[in-house]
Amino acid sequence: MLQDIRKEIEQLIARFEAEKAENERLRQELQACEQTGENLRKQIHELESEIETRKLAEAFSGVHYNAEAKAKVDTLIREIDKCISYLEQA
Repeated sequence: MLQDIRKEIEQLIARFEAEKAENERLRQELQACEQTGENLRKQIHELESEIETRKLAEAFSGVHYNAEAKAKVDTLIREIDKCISYLEQA
């Protein structure tokens, strides 16, 4: 009977160690996925910025100063004003 209990304890310890190793593997996989997600978010942000820059360049490349170009400039000015205000608060 004592022998059986020892055997069961050894099996439980072995299962615990296996689960512990699996847990660590999953944590590393999660960390890698989070890093990939962060890299993709940065890439999206960069691409969105590039799109905005190209739209603005397109708007100014025409002979006429149209409403779309004015709206983009106004948006950029507001963003610059926000940055200045944040810097003044710091």
